[in-house]
Amino acid sequence: MKQGTTILTLDNGYHLWSHTDGTNDSIHLLALHGGPGGNHEYWENFHDELLKQGLDVQVHYYDQLGSWYSDQPDYSDPEIAEKYLSYDYFLDEVEEVRQKLGIDHFYLIGQSWGGALTMMYALKYGEHLKGAIISSMVDNIDEYLEHQDAIRDEALAPEDAQFMRDCEKSGDWDNERYQKLVDVLNAGYVDRKQPVAIRHLVPTMATPVYNAFQGDNEFVVTGKLKEWDVRDQIHNIKVPTLLTFGEHETMPLKSAQRMAEVIPNAKLVTTPDGGHHHMIDNAPVYFKHLADYLREVEAGTFNK
Repeated sequence: MKQGTTILTLDNGYHLWSHTDGTNDSIHLLALHGGPGGNHEYWENFHDELLKQGLDVQVHYYDQLGSWYSDQPDYSDPEIAEKYLSYDYFLDEVEEVRQKLGIDHFYLIGQSWGGALTMMYALKYGEHLKGAIISSMVDNIDEYLEHQDAIRDEALAPEDAQFMRDCEKSGDWDNERYQKLVDVLNAGYVDRKQPVAIRHLVPTMATPVYNAFQGDNEFVVTGKLKEWDVRDQIHNIKVPTLLTFGEHETMPLKSAQRMAEVIPNAKLVTTPDGGHHHMIDNAPVYFKHLADYLREVEAGTFNK
């Protein structure tokens, strides 16, 4: 299999940027970024970090349609937006990427929105999977939003938490005070380590995609993710499943604990001092959990 960067031409004519690290053809890990509308960057060190754990894995990652290095459709066209800003499109995109990369019987890891895609993929295309890793994503949005309220009340003064809620009711997203409070919450629960290495001189978020699904920021949901709820389906995920969450998450750990009980062959691990991007906040713990899981599934000893 070709190493390095490959531009994949989809059947719809659009192009996706993809990259493969590593030469071990016996263990494949396909990585799905969050957002929606984020990019591949936090996967770039996964091959090297797993090597540090003594595990050689071929890691594949890509920018989803609309994101960073991949094609960016004109979402202002209602027909294009309807066709490509949908759960079904992004789910089937994962399957087409798998086919075009020529991998099968592989591990799928997804962070945040990528974790939602991982759940959906395991439910629809699970026959292709050795295992699934759901990183920082829950199976419904209602419990997520309840947790956001708790986060505000924990991290902010009462008047600031109320100010945020008032801005959201009125749609005053560009309010300077509101955005500064979002920054406070991001520093506490999303990017706790705030690494310089993944910062850019220009914004990298695909805002049309992010706005369509999420909204203005991580602490409010006004887009299509308001409909996200697969609580009645996750018991049908049959592959060995690792749930990995930061201990200072935007995602509720209570939901993760319930998911670990409902998914038939699942295990929950948490990362101390980790937020939503706990693979960055506390890499040694995160990658030990991931490497242990991969070894155990390969050996047939996971959850036994």
